[in-house]
Amino acid sequence: MRTFLKSSKLDNVLYDVRGPVVAEANRMEEEGKHILKLNIGNPAPFGFSAPEEVIADMMQNVRNSQGYSESHGIFAARKAIMQYCQIKNIPNVSMDTIYTGNGVSELINLAMQALLDNGDEILIPSPDYPLWTACATLSGGKVVHYICDEQSEWNPDIEDIRKKITDRTKAIVIINPNNPTGALYPKEILEQIVQIAREHELMIFSDEIYDRLVMDGLEHISIASLAPDLFCVTFSGLSKSHMIAGFRVGWMVLSGAKEKGKDYIEGLNMLSNMRLCSNVPAQTIIQTALGGYQSVNEYIRPGGRIYEQREFVYHALKDIPGISVVKPKAAFYIFPKLDTEKFHITNDEQFAYDFLREKRVLLVHGGGFNWKEPDHFRVVYLPDLRTLESATGKLADFLSHYRQK
Repeated sequence: MRTFLKSSKLDNVLYDVRGPVVAEANRMEEEGKHILKLNIGNPAPFGFSAPEEVIADMMQNVRNSQGYSESHGIFAARKAIMQYCQIKNIPNVSMDTIYTGNGVSELINLAMQALLDNGDEILIPSPDYPLWTACATLSGGKVVHYICDEQSEWNPDIEDIRKKITDRTKAIVIINPNNPTGALYPKEILEQIVQIAREHELMIFSDEIYDRLVMDGLEHISIASLAPDLFCVTFSGLSKSHMIAGFRVGWMVLSGAKEKGKDYIEGLNMLSNMRLCSNVPAQTIIQTALGGYQSVNEYIRPGGRIYEQREFVYHALKDIPGISVVKPKAAFYIFPKLDTEKFHITNDEQFAYDFLREKRVLLVHGGGFNWKEPDHFRVVYLPDLRTLESATGKLADFLSHYRQK
């Protein structure tokens, strides 16, 4: 009998945000068990909703959005994105090098396919948002992970980046604000990364989907604003800031020394044309979402829901014996460290399984973010305070007796 195997190209591809532990949680749900899912940054299930003006705009435009748009996106959306880039001081942005996408995820895949030949090396942080590593690997690239240093508030380790550059290195990826750590990179770190890219003639890819979810009065700086002489690709969107992950609204902006990437841009255009266009009704809300009052600010100031949930989860985790944690500055996530000697942990995925089966709470282990040591996990702090109190209480109770077999 002939059988059909998955492509060998998928052998080293990992996406454990929706991986085997999640499959086990789904199986348990099918048995009627209630599972608290803290594995994914999806605001809607936790009571967040889009601004009413955004919903009204989509409804108003849906009848006129039944056909394809230009592959790059509708004019009004790209114009709004270009103006947003001006506010962020991103240089040399033009309408013809802005691409809308079905979320940033689609555009990351497109960007990696257009760039990488077999064996090309690309620097990606560890821990990372695993889609970056997956898409680069699937595109034939060799992913080289550079370390983000927990002792330095999860900032990229500049010396580690330098050590890992070879003559095959083509680009560097940064995720700022960071998922899974919640780090926000200061200007001096960004400037050092720019200098490395300048010295080695690297492209810069910057994932900035959480750039409007920064707390404590801090400011996000787009690395492209510091690199007018380099070829930069910046990713952002509305999924997180406007709580509309299901609408799939993202964009990709090329800036700086675009003359260095003329052939690459031809490749992007080819791939963009092949997928015809991104969701047109979703494109129609970009202009409204980026203009005027930003409702997300209500969530991230003291007293706001995301701010207060971050405060609670940080202190609750810090108080659990055997856990240490760096306070996040942005996004929806916190990335605690486990004392592996205390808990005898050698397999972080097994830890996630064991916690799920005993307490019915779903987390993602650190290995799911290409972190090599079995000593971290990510918590999504989107649930309300009462739910977070229950979840952290269950974790404290679980760890009070847990010793991995």
